[in-house]
Amino acid sequence: MARTGTPGARLTVLSGPSGVGKGSVVAEIRRHHPSVWLSVSVTTRKPRPGETDGVEYHFASEEEFTALVAEGKLLEHAEFAGHHYGTPREPVERQLAAGLPALLEIELQGARQVREAMPQAQFVFLAPPTWDELVRRLTGRGTEDDETIRRRLDAGLVELASEKEFDVVIVNDRVEHAAKQLVELL
Repeated sequence: MARTGTPGARLTVLSGPSGVGKGSVVAEIRRHHPSVWLSVSVTTRKPRPGETDGVEYHFASEEEFTALVAEGKLLEHAEFAGHHYGTPREPVERQLAAGLPALLEIELQGARQVREAMPQAQFVFLAPPTWDELVRRLTGRGTEDDETIRRRLDAGLVELASEKEFDVVIVNDRVEHAAKQLVELL
């Protein structure tokens, strides 16, 4: 069951294994509901083709990322597949303080940190319809080398086992359907 929170000011955390389609689901939501506020994460990985700094991610050097962590400017941060990711704290707090809902799209490590910091948030796990489909999606991207794919699949096994830690599970069998379910939760 979804947790209840302050109407209109709830933080929703979307997580799931790499390649499950978190970004695709969020893009579908934003296409039909552009007013949905999404936190833009900081990462040390290089931009993929078509990604723009400040839109999909804030791209940072290792040194810049380390400084954000040291200064307490990240709500959560994690290392995943050899890169660091984190959520800037101030924009999320500003959104919630204004009484508006906020959406985070983050990995499992980060979701666990947010649960510690903000247990009243709603935690949503996006699951693949099958393991084979997850493998197909990850290898079909064509954006990563074999070693990175292997690391993401290894992490995916662990992440799938964490499904029970979440308040709600949405199976991403069709992006449009998963996006509709998530919007209903927001």
